[in-house]
Amino acid sequence: MNTSSDSDFGIPIPGRILPPDQWAKTALKRLPPPGPLDWPALFGRIAPVVLDIGCGNGRFTIASALARPELNHLGVDILPLVLRYATRRANQRGLANVRLAAIGGYELLDEYVVPGSVAEIHLYHPQPYQDTAGHHRRLITPEFLALAHRSLEPGGLVVLQTDNPAYWQYIRRAAPLLFDFEERAGPWPDAPQGRTRREIYARRRGLPIFRGQGRPKPHLPPERIVEIVRTQPAPDFDARRPNHGR
Repeated sequence: MNTSSDSDFGIPIPGRILPPDQWAKTALKRLPPPGPLDWPALFGRIAPVVLDIGCGNGRFTIASALARPELNHLGVDILPLVLRYATRRANQRGLANVRLAAIGGYELLDEYVVPGSVAEIHLYHPQPYQDTAGHHRRLITPEFLALAHRSLEPGGLVVLQTDNPAYWQYIRRAAPLLFDFEERAGPWPDAPQGRTRREIYARRRGLPIFRGQGRPKPHLPPERIVEIVRTQPAPDFDARRPNHGR
């Protein structure tokens, strides 16, 4: 059973904690040197791969892996502390179809992911960095979107979500250049209270949630993608919220 502490703001983490002899080992303590990841070797089987970039404490990775055991899931984050929570929870639920690693999303796609090898890329609530000095650290840029386009298999899925209005205005202009992108209204049917800890928190504070998903535009010439990356602006918007801080 879930313990009382195994929740986000009172909403339990999906799944059941198994006896210790049924726990999995999901942590990738050290990624190999940069180079193409061998997905079958990484997971011990051949299956479509779902990436959860900025997976945090693992709520979405865990829920998706439980609901879709036929898919492999790699969750990554740059914060070791939250990855420890994600690892413990995935291990306790016996999720052999999950791997977790400490790495940035851009570096993962740029240095490790084989083009056309990923079924889904999920990115929930990337840090907007409200201070001017942090603007250059924002993850969603034309370069990142081009890497996501390159990484997805034909017909693959990208999911983007934020509670920052300025970030969303940037996303809704940039993403459709590379993806057949559509905005979604209302909660996710599979997680009406929120797919992530941040979404649950934001909704409790009355913040709007902006969601969208898309599939790579087919037959985009490489030179067109290069032009998009070269000509589209960097995410230098003002992310400060008039009534709510992050």
